[in-house]
Amino acid sequence: MHTQFILYVADQEKSKQFYEKLLGTKPSLHVPGMTEFQFSEKTKLGLMPENGIAKILGNATPHPHTGNGIPRCELYLKVKNAEEYMKRGIQLSAKLISLMQQRDWGDNAGYIADADGHVIAFAEE
Repeated sequence: MHTQFILYVADQEKSKQFYEKLLGTKPSLHVPGMTEFQFSEKTKLGLMPENGIAKILGNATPHPHTGNGIPRCELYLKVKNAEEYMKRGIQLSAKLISLMQQRDWGDNAGYIADADGHVIAFAEE
């Protein structure tokens, strides 16, 4: 099984630049309508413009831009030096949601949100 998580974004180029700098890696694919970051052999993060997915979804759902800033899920990334990722995200204009702290489930984790309101957690065990 291969897994791809796709975030709907208002501005593909702006989001590409944010995630490229935040994650410290270049996208494995960057074409009009889709940017992908390879996390592992079988896992990718995709960035798709809201207007592009809206064409696919048609009238079956509300336009994705109507949900901007409403937290509906999170991207939870276990990394080494989670504090550094948090700092980099804030320097890149991410909104601070919750500082790094020990969580009940055993991880030390902090939360930020990107320009579209997607919640990103960086965690260490």
